[in-house]
Amino acid sequence: MSKTNEANRTLTLERTFNAPIKLVWEAWTQAEHITQWWGPKGMDVKVIEHDFRIGGKWKYVMSMPDGNEFIADGVYSEIVEHKKIVSSANFKPMTEGVILRVLFEENGAKTDFTFNVIHPTEEYCKQQEEMGFYNGWGSAFDRLEVFLSAPAN
Repeated sequence: MSKTNEANRTLTLERTFNAPIKLVWEAWTQAEHITQWWGPKGMDVKVIEHDFRIGGKWKYVMSMPDGNEFIADGVYSEIVEHKKIVSSANFKPMTEGVILRVLFEENGAKTDFTFNVIHPTEEYCKQQEEMGFYNGWGSAFDRLEVFLSAPAN
């Protein structure tokens, strides 16, 4: 597939976190941290599986205040410490068959962060955007920002 095709199938969020790259990396890679921020505001997260290595599987259950649950799972395909995480991902029942590409770049005492979700088709990408991709993930990354600024970290 061409890069142009991939660009048309990708939704991207960028942030600069006021935290060192080591801390941002740990927030993404350690199960006890993931439970503190993963998912939109108001969702509790339980880590069922977290095998952080290439070929390792992850599975999280996100519980909504109304009792409904979403299952998020995937398999890691690329890990470059403090630089990149690539994984397949399903967010059942809403989103399936996407690729997450998470990029980290040191910026002094801060971390520049790029989050890409690559969809199988342009149509599916547009549908996911219309379903609230930016609000949902934006809310999760707002939670991550709060978590990173907490004194315990």
